[in-house]
Formats: sequence, C-alpha cells, structure tokens
Amino acid sequence: MTSNVGVVGLGAMGAGMAGSLRRKGHAVHVFDLRSEVAQAFAADGGVACMSLAELAAQCPVVVSVVVNAAQTEAVLFGEGGCAAAMQPGSVFVMCSTVDPNWSIALEARLAALGILYIDAPISGGAAKAASGQMTMMTAATPQAYAAAGPVLDAMAAKVYRLGDRAGAGSKVKIINQLLAGVHIAAAAEAMALGLREGVDAAALYEVITHSAGNSWMFENRMAHVLAADYTPLSAVDIFVKDLGLVLDVARASKFPLPLSSTAHQMFMHASTAGFAREDDSAVIKIFPGIELPKKP
Repeated sequence: MTSNVGVVGLGAMGAGMAGSLRRKGHAVHVFDLRSEVAQAFAADGGVACMSLAELAAQCPVVVSVVVNAAQTEAVLFGEGGCAAAMQPGSVFVMCSTVDPNWSIALEARLAALGILYIDAPISGGAAKAASGQMTMMTAATPQAYAAAGPVLDAMAAKVYRLGDRAGAGSKVKIINQLLAGVHIAAAAEAMALGLREGVDAAALYEVITHSAGNSWMFENRMAHVLAADYTPLSAVDIFVKDLGLVLDVARASKFPLPLSSTAHQMFMHASTAGFAREDDSAVIKIFPGIELPKKP
C-alpha cells in the first residue's frame, strides 16, 4: 500500500529517507528551507511543497528529519507550521535526537490536536539512509503504528518498537549517542597518540581495524582523518548537542557519566577552536604536537 508521505528536512539523512520512500512507491512530498534542494528532489519524482502547511494538508504521515527539538517545534508550531494543517488521525514521525521528556510532552500536545505521534530517532548514517538500511528506534501507540508502519518499514531495515508511548525511542537513541560520541573521541585520542609517537597513520589504521581494539567509529571516522577530509557528514557540534543531552538526562537522576563528560569537553574544545561545522572526526585537531595527514 502506498500513500502520500511528507518529509521535512532534506539533509544528509532526510534526503536518503525521502529517496527510499520514493523507491517504495510512496508519493513523497518534501519541504526544505533550501527550496532548490526540494526542487531537485522533485525533478526526479515527487512534489516540492512551498510551505509546511501545504505539505501537512496533503500527507497523512509527516516525517520530520531536522536537527533538534527547537527546529521540530518550528516545524510543528511555528508560523504556517504542520500542526495546524494536519488532519485528525494523521501521524507525525519525529526523527531528531531530543530530550526524552520533551518527546513525551510532545506526544501529549499532539494528542490534544487529534494527531498521532511516533518517537522515532534514527541511526546509521547517510549511506544507510539512502539505501533504506538505517535503524529506527521507535515508541508509539498501536494506533500510530497501524497508520504509519508501512512508511517506517520503507525507510529502515530495522524498526525497533520499544514501547507503546513516546520516550523509549529517544532514551535508546541517547544511549546510542553516548557510545558513538565516546567512541569517536577515543578513536581520535588513539590516532593522535600514534601520530605523536611517529607511527605511520595508514599502518596504524590497517592494524587497528583488524584487531580487537577496533570499533565501527574508529574504522569509519579515522578514514576521514587519513583522507584529510573533514566534510561534515556529522558535524562536531552535533556531538556537542547530543552528548549535552546525554549528560542532561543523567544529571536529572544524579547518575555519573565520567567518560561522556570527558568526550563532551573534547567536542566543546573542538567547537570553540573553530571546528564546529567540520566532520566530528575533527575532534582530533584538539591534540597538540601532532602532524595530521594531508590531502593527497
């Protein structure tokens, strides 16, 4: 079964998700503040909407793939936002990394308007989003799943259903981001020490990626360092935000997170040093006395 689906935000993840929906036969309506990006998507099939309200009025399922809670608020409740235009019984799928308590509250706010809600953070990176192989960590009412289940399945290889109300999806994503941020910081620290000790960077990468110390983040992000390519697939400031959320959640229950705290400070250091919008692997640039690989 196919239907009209709206996608708000055509960044690295949203563009791939919209493409996956289109391949599955859904009529994909898109909105992005960069109108040329939306028009480019529509040129290959789909509909570029001129406003959020236009998109929301036509789509029983709206998928929001923006950066944070503040942008999601604007998508829903800003001037000409989606909430006022969505029909009762339609579904809003929220894919950002946010405070779980905010997500819980949003479900109640939308329920008061007759709108169903799916707490649905995502993981896997741009390549997996584009191929429909990403992971979704979701929580929602049975009614929301019944209405939007085929849409979720069209975008992701794994759709985890973690609860029958909002919050659980965002909590699991927070824990995922704890690990992702700490692993990137640790990978950068390891590579920096190797460089400081005069180890050949390519040789170190080859050995570690075939040894017990490897991690997905080391293998993925240190490849960016070797290529001297800091194009932001996921920027330093994303982990300033996400690890900040991790620490906020833990602080509320007085739970200690020493590794997360250190990693957060490393990303903060990188951000204030001028690398905020570079790829998150640029956290390696905070280490003194090392010579990083240069572009071939």
